[in-house]
Amino acid sequence: MLEGIVRESIGKSGTNALRNDGYLIANIYGKGLENISAAFKSNEYIRTVRKKDAIAFDVNVGGKELKVVVQSYESHPVTGNLLHVDLMVAQPGVVAKYSIPVSSVGDAVGYKNKGMLYLAKERLKVKGAIENIPNSIVIDITDMEVGDTKLIRDMTAIPNVKFTDADRVGVLSIIKAK
Repeated sequence: MLEGIVRESIGKSGTNALRNDGYLIANIYGKGLENISAAFKSNEYIRTVRKKDAIAFDVNVGGKELKVVVQSYESHPVTGNLLHVDLMVAQPGVVAKYSIPVSSVGDAVGYKNKGMLYLAKERLKVKGAIENIPNSIVIDITDMEVGDTKLIRDMTAIPNVKFTDADRVGVLSIIKAK
C-alpha cells in the first residue's frame, strides 16, 4: 500500500519545498467526497504504479485507506519528472470515466508478409462502475492481414461498460514495414 501525507500548505512555497524533499504532489477526489491535497514519495509512487496489476490501487493518506485510479498527471517538459497527479477514488456503484490499457494477443497473418503491429490507441476511454471495468482490453490479432484495422465498433462489448470514443476510431492495425 502506498503511504502518503496530507499537505497543510497548498501554496507555491509549500509545494516547492515538498518537491525538493522528493515528494510528488497529488489531489485525491471522488463523488460526494471532500478533496484531499496529498503528497507521496516520488520513487515509491512510481514503483507502486508500475507494479500494479489492476486499474485501481490502495493508498493510505492521513489514516484513510482509499482505492484510487490515476486520472491524469503532469510531468516536467524537459526532465520528464512527475510534478503532479490527480487520483480519483474508485467508489463501487458510481459510474465514472476510466482509461483502460489495450494489448494484443496472437501472431497476425500479416507478419509473414512484412507487416508490423501499429497500436494507434494505447488506452481506450470507457464509462462504467469500477466493479465492471476490466484491467485491460485484449484484442486477438491472429486473423489480421497487412492493411487490416480493428475499430472500436469491432471490440467485443463489455457488460455495463460503454466506450466513450467514437465507434469509427481505429485502435490497432497491421501496417507494411518499410
